[in-house]
Amino acid sequence: MKTLWITTAATAVLIAACAEPAPEADDDAAPAATEMADDAPEAADDGAMGDGDGAAEVEDASEAAGADPLAAVLADPRREADLDRDAFRNPAATLEFFEVEPGHAVVEALPGGGWYTRILAPYVAGEGRYMAINYPMEVYEDLFAEMNDETRARLEGWETSFAGRVEEFGGQADGLFRFGAVPAEAEGQADRVLYIRALHNMARTGRLDVAAQDAFALLRPGGILGVVQHRAPADETDERATGSRGYLREADVIAAMEAAGFELVEASEINANPNDTADYDNGVWMLPPTNGGDTEEQDVPPLQSVGESDRMTLKFRKPE
Repeated sequence: MKTLWITTAATAVLIAACAEPAPEADDDAAPAATEMADDAPEAADDGAMGDGDGAAEVEDASEAAGADPLAAVLADPRREADLDRDAFRNPAATLEFFEVEPGHAVVEALPGGGWYTRILAPYVAGEGRYMAINYPMEVYEDLFAEMNDETRARLEGWETSFAGRVEEFGGQADGLFRFGAVPAEAEGQADRVLYIRALHNMARTGRLDVAAQDAFALLRPGGILGVVQHRAPADETDERATGSRGYLREADVIAAMEAAGFELVEASEINANPNDTADYDNGVWMLPPTNGGDTEEQDVPPLQSVGESDRMTLKFRKPE
């Protein structure tokens, strides 16, 4: 699974992700851009609502949220530019499926532009603990042919810059780690570890096993690993299911997690999309919110009618 294939469109977003301020790079939009990479809203991801009614909708939603802490977070004005993606990403149902609660210690993998960070960090801010884990520098070195001193310093300083962004989102970062270097004191501290549209980036650089092993180390016995991942057809070829196109086969993900010691609890179709054929040459990045073509000169019309990708949603448990 060490094949690395980056589309022109994805590479452009990846490079842009290294600029300040963080452009809200899409985790889906680029392999390692997930330096900031959840698939964020992100500058390119989706941007503002565009119809002028966003603020009013957020206000109405806030009133309707009542005492439900997750509903209140989802209606926070800081998420106004994120709302268009809720229908595809189903955050309330997804977090309920993963049994995430305000008092939990939660690790978000490859938070990227912060689409889920804007939900998770404030949601656990009162009673729980927000943590995140990002790429080690070796991944960036694998992905960038050249890296100037400014870019290197920016990537090496992720812990500091991201901690500040988490505060802007209404939370506090209480543990920021790198894959392959989880400190001993963090092991067994997490109630939940979430890989949301992130595993393809680990798989395409040959680190899917690292992702599984680090999640296992971070979780307490009985803790839950939640996976949301672009889903390749079950009969997809090995060559096209490496993660280089954004898609992974569900059976491969399950096998990798079980090899690390996890037990599969349940699979859900919460984030399924039968309209996604997953056969695009440029992979998932052809779909919203990236809408990328082969080259800047030969870009193609956005496949808006398809919507976002078909995604597996898997819940694993670390044995007691």
